[in-house]
Amino acid sequence: MSRLAQTAGLTDVQQEILSTVRDFVDKEIIPVATELEHRDEYPQQIVDGLKELGLFGLMIPEEYGGLGESLLTYALCVEEIARGWMSVSGIINTHFIVAYMLKQHGTQEQKDHFLPRMAAGDIRGAFSMSEPGLGSDVSAITSKAVKDGDSYVLNGQKMWLTNGATSSLVAVLVRSDEGHSASETAAAPHRSMTTFLVEKEPGFGEVRPGLTIPGKIDKMGYKGVDTTELIMDGLRVSADRVLGGVTGRGFYQMMDGVEVGRVNVAARGCGVAQRAFELGVRYAQQRHTFGKPIAQHQAIQFKLAEMATKVEAAHAMMVNAARKKDSGERNDLEAGMAKYLASEYCKEVVEDAFRIHGGYGFSKEYEIERLYREAPMLLIGEGTAEIQKMIIGRRLLEEYRFQG
Repeated sequence: MSRLAQTAGLTDVQQEILSTVRDFVDKEIIPVATELEHRDEYPQQIVDGLKELGLFGLMIPEEYGGLGESLLTYALCVEEIARGWMSVSGIINTHFIVAYMLKQHGTQEQKDHFLPRMAAGDIRGAFSMSEPGLGSDVSAITSKAVKDGDSYVLNGQKMWLTNGATSSLVAVLVRSDEGHSASETAAAPHRSMTTFLVEKEPGFGEVRPGLTIPGKIDKMGYKGVDTTELIMDGLRVSADRVLGGVTGRGFYQMMDGVEVGRVNVAARGCGVAQRAFELGVRYAQQRHTFGKPIAQHQAIQFKLAEMATKVEAAHAMMVNAARKKDSGERNDLEAGMAKYLASEYCKEVVEDAFRIHGGYGFSKEYEIERLYREAPMLLIGEGTAEIQKMIIGRRLLEEYRFQG
């Protein structure tokens, strides 16, 4: 039997990249992931290994020192990494989104300045939209930028910043009402938002004048990677660090980044689900009850069948969404479907593997315990299931508009 979630039509280069990443995951991530996760320890040695493999520049164009690979290649690599430890894929994902936004929307000076060092992994990216008083309602952002000469002064508090401490470049979305009347801003709040490229020193505390990273947020799962707040108090940023050089475009730039990020989250869900299936099917053949392996009981075989089918279905939708984006077509429908299905199926497959383990699944000695705490994050990351359903529903009504 071949492994689940195989992808047809890959080039020799893509297959070689995936084989290299898979070997790295099996040898360098899986053996240490649970121990590091229980200690909530940043996986520096793993990150250094990924840097040597060139994964921080996987989608950055070759002219800037990257590998110039497709979103599909990147998503398949993320799937493999998440199979080993989901937190590591999160470290790469936020970096990737910022690099993508720079590639798509940055000025030539911004690309020349940041992308070569991001490709080398010398600059690590993070992006920030959420705030303490908002979740999916991005229009409710209160952080603000005010023009002051040839720079802007930023004030406000941001929340749920992945790589908040370890990053050295943060793409921050704030409100900038410059050029918009109060009535225009009230009618279309998305048009008054701007993305700033904020450079900082890695670490906690005041990482540059006016910018503070208070400390790590303690989480149920998704440990190892640092999740933080970001506080701006008189943070001065030069005008040439407005992404794209023009204010008022930040919301659309961020949504473009989140769209590819949803493919990434779908890939993470596929990877975690694959690992849960591997653990479940292995344990089912080792554990004996009533004189035979539990895998020989019909109830367990039904579970394994359902789990494997969900893994295959989620993988197929993720691949479709990535290929649609790579073709240059609009893919918000496919990305929303893939993210929704993969995250829901991941939760279900992990829970079934947990049930197969019985009481041992509740023990920290078994890897499934970690996966059981990690899977819920995918249900809310890059937009909740409810948000995905809204996106999917609106797009379906566009495609199937009744002409009466």
